[in-house]
Amino acid sequence: MIAESIVDEIRGRADIVEIVGEQVPLKRAGKDFRALCPFHHEKTPSFYVVPTKGFYKCFGCGESGDVFTFLMKRAGLSFQDAVRELGNRVGVEVPDPGTGPEAEEPHRILYEAIAFAHDRFRRHLTESDEDSKARKYLEQRGIPEAAIERFGIGYAPDGWSGLRDEAHRHGIEDDVLLAAGLIKESDRGEDPYDRFRDRLIFPIAELGGRVIAFGGRLLGRSENAPKYLNSPETAVYHKGSLLYGLNWSRGAIRRDGAALVVEGYMDYVSLAARGIENVVAPLGTAMTVEQANLLGRYTGKALLLYDSDTAGLKASFRTADALLQAGVHPLIVTLPEGDDPDDIVRRGGAAALKPFLDDALDVLERKLQMLDERGFFDDIEGVRRALDRLLPTLRATMDPALRDIYTARVSQRTGVRRETLERDLDRKTPGTTAPRQVQDGPPPGQRAQPAPREWAAERLLLLVLATDATRAVEALQLVPVDDLHDPRHREIYRALGDQKDGEPLRLSSAAEALYRELRTRSVEIVDADRSFESAVADIQLEGLSVRHKYLDDQMRSARDEKVKAAIAMEKFELKREQTLLMQRAPMGFKASRRYRELLSNRRPASTPTPRTPE
Repeated sequence: MIAESIVDEIRGRADIVEIVGEQVPLKRAGKDFRALCPFHHEKTPSFYVVPTKGFYKCFGCGESGDVFTFLMKRAGLSFQDAVRELGNRVGVEVPDPGTGPEAEEPHRILYEAIAFAHDRFRRHLTESDEDSKARKYLEQRGIPEAAIERFGIGYAPDGWSGLRDEAHRHGIEDDVLLAAGLIKESDRGEDPYDRFRDRLIFPIAELGGRVIAFGGRLLGRSENAPKYLNSPETAVYHKGSLLYGLNWSRGAIRRDGAALVVEGYMDYVSLAARGIENVVAPLGTAMTVEQANLLGRYTGKALLLYDSDTAGLKASFRTADALLQAGVHPLIVTLPEGDDPDDIVRRGGAAALKPFLDDALDVLERKLQMLDERGFFDDIEGVRRALDRLLPTLRATMDPALRDIYTARVSQRTGVRRETLERDLDRKTPGTTAPRQVQDGPPPGQRAQPAPREWAAERLLLLVLATDATRAVEALQLVPVDDLHDPRHREIYRALGDQKDGEPLRLSSAAEALYRELRTRSVEIVDADRSFESAVADIQLEGLSVRHKYLDDQMRSARDEKVKAAIAMEKFELKREQTLLMQRAPMGFKASRRYRELLSNRRPASTPTPRTPE
């Protein structure tokens, strides 16, 4: 048996959104996350993950559980195996009775060596004199003791073998120190020496919080030594798959709906110490698509706070392309020349940074702005060179609606026909080796009829109304009858809305039979308010999805560039509307007047409504 205390610790450390999100494409829905259920077939998402409570629930098929249950059902693991799997991921050792030391975690000695080094670095900072240069440096940067403690900052003293010698006294040999990236071999055949010397040390942790590597900032002066030095790739550290600080900031990123991406460790610590916690930083290299995908699990929006010089802008645009490939929308924050985020917050605190964040520009708009300022659109040759700088952003964009908007914007600004741009884009799309094949859809204004089925959100709404019919008036204000797909659902819904006190419902035999079944199952509703709001939001989002597909059909048939641009902008507004609804809708909010207005005005009268025949 595994001790309950160990199970509780693993449950507390494990990120259910991350675990579920590896197998199910989750989308934010207010404070929670939603997806198509992985346990049954459905077209309308009814599967929710609630990170604040650590559980998932499908309102369609009824599946529910915690992070262990999900692994057991999806991966076919026993409970103990699921606990061990998660324990390995979050850095909690699960004892295995009946096995010897040979069965221990294969990289245990590396973790122990790294933990030893981290403890030594921290001791050399905390136990050093107040006048030491490491402490003086942190004081000058305005980093308080609480932040130093929270982020585990340390100091590697100057000297060639201090860490190596102390490690030997603790029984940690050179081969382990080399494998952990803590010492380096000498090119001159001499003894190995410490990798980090006279540097402020920033521990790099995996998402579970276990330290697996270090970044060091040089405090002294050296012509040959780099300002920043990072641990090399090891068996436990792969710098292209992690982001500095994400283990601390992922909750704040989810809460704020956006991530601030900064260049270095000090920028991260400085912002986080002043209350700006939704921050991450790459690990000394340009952001990889793997890092961008990792960030995309927590947010769909990133603000890039890189230096405003030429090198900083190039890094911003490279990072933006990686984020676009991961489906994350990047915006560029323009800081005063010569300033970095740390400079700004040291002078004026978090409030001083806010105006720059508010003025952040979409990456394509920032590129167009810069090209315009530099006169690229003044002549034909300049436009040709401008396209060379714009097309990589279009190619990197994986979100279809955003790509449409970008293509329309570039066509409008450069005068190059949209069809020409699309042909160029089709020649090379990220992740493909051949041109994309554009599939023709149904004729404009039409779409394939959905198969008759028990629509989960509709059924959930009717279950709630079967419990409390007085909600029908409010429901009809939020969800028109024609938004329901199943004809029996529409009949019951309409009848509930028209019902007078004391009068029986007038229903066909088929609808009557379904309503009797719903009445018997209404006891399944535990939280009527939450279930009602969840069902309403699902149905409304489905309506927005229908409108989006209708616009796709219109775009395919349009020939006039102005019409295409107008459709692209409407799709952009629709995307914003969907995002707003997802942020405000399911899992426990009260329907505000703004929300009701949003829903009642969301669809033009000419929009076709899909439905099955009565």
